[in-house]
Amino acid sequence: MSDLVYWLALNSLPDIGPVNARRLVSAFGSPEKIFQMPADELQKVEGIGENRSRGIAAFNQWALVQKEMDLADKKGVKFITLHDSSYPEGLRNIHDAPVVLYIRGELREADKYAVAMVGSRVSTDYGTQIAERMGHKFASSGLTVVSGMARGIDTAAHNGALKAGGRTIAVLGSGIDVPYPSSNRTLMRDIESSGVVISEFPLGTPPNKENFPRRNRIISALSFGVVIVEAARGSGSLITAAYALDQGREVFAVPGNITSMSSRGTNDLIKKGAKLVESAEEVIEELRPQLKGVLREDEAGRERRLPEMTDDEKVLYQYLGSEPKHIDTITREKSMTTGKALSVLLTLELKGVIRQIEGKRFSLN
Repeated sequence: MSDLVYWLALNSLPDIGPVNARRLVSAFGSPEKIFQMPADELQKVEGIGENRSRGIAAFNQWALVQKEMDLADKKGVKFITLHDSSYPEGLRNIHDAPVVLYIRGELREADKYAVAMVGSRVSTDYGTQIAERMGHKFASSGLTVVSGMARGIDTAAHNGALKAGGRTIAVLGSGIDVPYPSSNRTLMRDIESSGVVISEFPLGTPPNKENFPRRNRIISALSFGVVIVEAARGSGSLITAAYALDQGREVFAVPGNITSMSSRGTNDLIKKGAKLVESAEEVIEELRPQLKGVLREDEAGRERRLPEMTDDEKVLYQYLGSEPKHIDTITREKSMTTGKALSVLLTLELKGVIRQIEGKRFSLN
């Protein structure tokens, strides 16, 4: 069986969850070895215990796992596992990262430069306009807009990014073949063609209420910061804000009418220390040190023109950051020969977008 079969089997185990799944992988090296272990060995892993270890050792649903793989192929769904190089780094670094992502569309390395936008499902005209305007500005500045494809603020944020011709990511609280809300089927198709739709849930998973708080940690982990546009007290958007803070992300809140129930949550966040913002430009300015030159505009707000680059040059340009990386690290992580990498890096240096530091280390200019 392929390696993917074991990842999907691990993901399907009841009462395991992403934290215990990661502990198992860390203990035994791969999902395949997990299913080869006797129950007494599995039981030694923190959090597994007697009942869980017996369930893993007795797993025999391989036909169902293969059926899901066949169905995914039929529906155009792809998989990314925790050990794949294309797995988003920001998400991989949280303790409860999903071990498998179901995706439609194309996840790109540049999507790591992202801002999340969430808010009320029952948004006001004010909130909808602000969310769409900010989503448009983020996308037109070269950032990816992440949201949850819910009604209201989420939908407006996605639409703003799409109207700008930019990138957007939707994270679902259901199986990727179960669009929710169903009224957003067309939006989901548009996002697939201009970004990516992501779910951690197996195919056919309904949009159960408990799924949405869980998916919110993915929304925040995929971004540098989370913007809350409108949220009532007790809103799920505030859960996303809490995840963001726990993950070390920035939290921004758009102030609203003090008489509006839809603004009570955001105004409370501001009182508690969230950064008050009135425009996408303010968010971009706050995050600028982390964006490492990817913005399409310069400090004066004018259009920034990067030099023409080959595909290889783009790969290394998007990979490098402000912290210098040694040539050995670059060649290993980007699977390039030393000669090819040095040639591409020299060209980028001549174009003025990177610099070389003593000891064959490279960083963005």
